[in-house]
Amino acid sequence: MLFSVMTCEQTRSDDTQVPAVAAPGMAHARELPLPAQATNLDLDLSLADAVALGLRGNRDIRLSYLQRVAQKFDLRVAESFFSPRLLLSSRYVARNSSQHREQELSVAPKVTLVNEWGTQFSLSWARRLSQAGQDGRKNHSGLSFEVIQPLLRNAGHEIVTAPRRRARLSEHSHRLGLQASVAQSVTRIVSTYRELLKAQEQLRIVTQALERSRDQLKVNDALIAAGRMARLDRLQNEADLAHQELSAEQAAHRVQASRRALSQLLALDLSTPLRASDELTAKRVDIDRQQALRIARQRQPQYLQQLIAQELADIELLVAKNQRLWDLSLVAGAGHERHRRSSGAAKGVDRVWNTYAGVQLDIPIGDPGERQRQVHAQVAVDSHALQQAQAQQSLERDVSDALRTMQTHWRQYEIALRSRSLSERKLAVERHKLHVGRTSNFQVLSFEEDLRRSENAVLNALIAYLDAQTQLDERLGMTLDSWEIALND
Repeated sequence: MLFSVMTCEQTRSDDTQVPAVAAPGMAHARELPLPAQATNLDLDLSLADAVALGLRGNRDIRLSYLQRVAQKFDLRVAESFFSPRLLLSSRYVARNSSQHREQELSVAPKVTLVNEWGTQFSLSWARRLSQAGQDGRKNHSGLSFEVIQPLLRNAGHEIVTAPRRRARLSEHSHRLGLQASVAQSVTRIVSTYRELLKAQEQLRIVTQALERSRDQLKVNDALIAAGRMARLDRLQNEADLAHQELSAEQAAHRVQASRRALSQLLALDLSTPLRASDELTAKRVDIDRQQALRIARQRQPQYLQQLIAQELADIELLVAKNQRLWDLSLVAGAGHERHRRSSGAAKGVDRVWNTYAGVQLDIPIGDPGERQRQVHAQVAVDSHALQQAQAQQSLERDVSDALRTMQTHWRQYEIALRSRSLSERKLAVERHKLHVGRTSNFQVLSFEEDLRRSENAVLNALIAYLDAQTQLDERLGMTLDSWEIALND
């Protein structure tokens, strides 16, 4: 891991489970039993369990893996270009005329092979059987071998292997895309889990505030009965109590909404009663900016895809320039033919051997199509050069912003902790003063409101800090490593 956060969310169970085929898996993930139907009992779920469930069931991840099936087959096709290819042709024809009837059957298998320098080898054999009235049966067979070596167009190792290099680079880019897709899904799951955790903590805060308001109302009733407080002051407590009850209802609604959002990401039934069980604690982490940038340049999927796109554009330009050359090739071959007749005056068998060698040349004239391809390829190269410079600058900005955001949220968290501690002490002192008649009920309620704001500020700052760490992981391309996730691709 790039950094270690002292949170229960980063703990892993010791029980390991073999990941499912064609799905990413975590190195440490326990099997989590899920109820088939919702019950009244909440299902405790840690963040590690949520990520493990998301890897198995998240629909975006499953869709990315389905797309990889076609992408891998594209690479397989490109890799097989230099393998021998067999073509089997056959034909049967029956002809009728006023003179005679004729039947013809032909079979012609052909094997071709292209090497990495563009040399084309072909070996073919053909046999034709025909029978026509008094002419009897005729049997024609022949074997031929041909070699063609391009000298200009489609010649040279770099040009001939360009489709394979292009396919391999595309495969690498697709794999990086899968890595980015899984990382984004994990980040969404983590953020949504923390939203549920935040909603639960907000419900706890408002519930505690509601209990304090009820206790304060009882204290005020005792003071009113003792003649130490005016009865009209009770209205302030009643209004505060009604406000806390409303806040509790709103917090409970946010918990339910967060549960449904997390269940959807995990592809679970929306009525599953999930409860985030992790504790919210964190430790400050300091990361060197130059080290972070170096890691991002080596691991960030979108940045690496941009580099691959530049290489693909260079290959396309190289091929486009080559396609504008004349098609000049050396040609050589040999063949053997055998003719056999079963009847007639020319009955017998004839055998013929032939060889040939020469040069063939094709010159395109007046076709702007190849020039068009080169122009587009050159524009693409120049465009990708600009995009690469933009990607480099954006990467530096994103990493710097993520680091700065994380540090800012930590400072806000420390300030919020001090503010909460002071608010608790201030409220305790003010309650004591109320008992001895040295302050007003309104002042106590005001300090109570200050404490609620401080508690929510601590919660918001802590969640924001943890989310900033998660965002930094994604910006550096370290999400899968931090969670020990294997793509199983």
